[in-house]
Amino acid sequence: MNKTQKILRYLDEGNTLTQLEALKMFRCLRLAVIIHNLRKRGNDIQNVATDTKYAIYKKVGWFYDWNRS
Repeated sequence: MNKTQKILRYLDEGNTLTQLEALKMFRCLRLAVIIHNLRKRGNDIQNVATDTKYAIYKKVGWFYDWNRS
């Protein structure tokens, strides 16, 4: 399972994710790129941060990815 799949699974479970958490949990330095690519594939992932300087991502919609194993 690659980083993108791990991050998508983590978000599918209802968790939120910041860049620092992605770095610690998935060794991911470019979370914004992965989020962008997941959005392009149809996943509804939004930045739920309200008054912070950094993004907090959460998957709000449901999308079944037929290519995911």
